[in-house]
Amino acid sequence: MAEGRSNRHHPHNLQGVLQMAVEAGSASEGPAPQEPMTQERMEFLRGALAEVCKGQTDEVEQMKQCLEVLSRDECRERGSEEDEEEEEDEREEALEMLSELCENLDNARDLMKLGGLELCMSRCLCHSEAGIRWRAAQLIASCAQNMPEVQFYLLNQGALLTLLQLTDHDANSTVRVKALYAVSCLVREQEAGLQDFLSHDGFSVLMRGMQSDSEKLRTKSAFLLLNLLTSHPEHKDTVLSMGMVQQLVSVLRSPHSSVHEHVLGALCCLVEDSPRGVNDCRDPSLGLEELLNQRVQDLKGREESLEELEFCERLRAACFQGQPQEDSGMDR
Repeated sequence: MAEGRSNRHHPHNLQGVLQMAVEAGSASEGPAPQEPMTQERMEFLRGALAEVCKGQTDEVEQMKQCLEVLSRDECRERGSEEDEEEEEDEREEALEMLSELCENLDNARDLMKLGGLELCMSRCLCHSEAGIRWRAAQLIASCAQNMPEVQFYLLNQGALLTLLQLTDHDANSTVRVKALYAVSCLVREQEAGLQDFLSHDGFSVLMRGMQSDSEKLRTKSAFLLLNLLTSHPEHKDTVLSMGMVQQLVSVLRSPHSSVHEHVLGALCCLVEDSPRGVNDCRDPSLGLEELLNQRVQDLKGREESLEELEFCERLRAACFQGQPQEDSGMDR
């Protein structure tokens, strides 16, 4: 195998590229006799390759046009109210288009090199219009997910602190939700992002997010907490020292919703191999055992709630089995 690779030569022109494409496409069919490529076949492949290259070039041009819209000087002499609304609409459309284009990782990297992410952070994340702010956060999330190069750039530019502040304090719930999504894209499976998150007391932001009036923000905060505790159990003590168990149980006492599944999962993480976590859950003032017993009864037979039911039973077993004074009330 190594000898075959060492003898391979790399194409130096379009003819070579086309030939390599044909060879790769037919490799699964076994060795084929070397025959000259027909002119018709060559023209077809040349056109296909040109379309691919043209498409990438067109997308870069589209991004440049979007950046021109976002770069317009807002301090110039103001026109009518209708003109201002039209300009805001154009900015929102530009951000939406960039988000869509940057689902392609190559485009996300190109946008970074074009200065688009710096422009997004400096002009759009803290814009007076909520529609601009949440679309800017969405764009950052689109660029950052699964893209370490872009993640490091954004972290070095201080994007995470700004996003955490938006998550914590913005008056618009959509901005808060989108900002938290961008935070998630910067810290999940990203050690540098997690350390930045910890240095800015990110777990406290998640705690407050779970107490929000916005169900979406509560759910996403609990989900990110569960994900981080699952991936990084070494930070369990930090979270416990914040009184997180008490806060999570308080959330469980709110009207039932999808957030409860993630909250129960987080509690399971906090008690696993953690005497402190178990003791916190056993605090009689929380009434957690009674709450879990009732929740198990409520969830039985509901197929859509199997995972939440499993979390309830795991948490109950970890914290309350083996306590003689409590066993009589348990539902075996």
